Amino acid sequence: MHKGRCACGSVTYEMTSGPMFVHNCHCTDCQRQSGSAYVVNAMIERDRLNISGALTDHLVETPSGSGQKICRCADCGVAIYSAYLVRGEKLSFLRVGTLDDPNVCPPDVQIWTRSKQAWVTLSNDIPAFEEYYDMKAQWPVEAWERRKACLYGD
Repeated sequence: MHKGRCACGSVTYEMTSGPMFVHNCHCTDCQRQSGSAYVVNAMIERDRLNISGALTDHLVETPSGSGQKICRCADCGVAIYSAYLVRGEKLSFLRVGTLDDPNVCPPDVQIWTRSKQAWVTLSNDIPAFEEYYDMKAQWPVEAWERRKACLYGD
């Protein structure tokens, strides 16, 4: 379906379906990890990512205490995806900027806007939340069902 890669091309991947949901996350952790004003994460089942190439895992602390595993190209260090370990490793947060065409995954919501950079202008067309949000109220039913199946089985 959609393909992507790291900066050096050592890691390539293909999404076998579209994502469940896409966040623009403006939290300070994402800003620091990405070196940018925010990160764009496409939530997708790990088994719907066909990845080739060597990845290294980097564990970073999270407010939950469970940690976030960031999977990076072993050669150039670009983050390809991450998993919040409080939910296990079945649900991946794919870095949309690594897609060959990032336009195929526009954001569904903007989160943690209370910590956004002052110069970032939020689009009125994308729901924005100062912190996290009521997922069930925002996610399409089909995407919510995919998430439940991914995390808890059918």
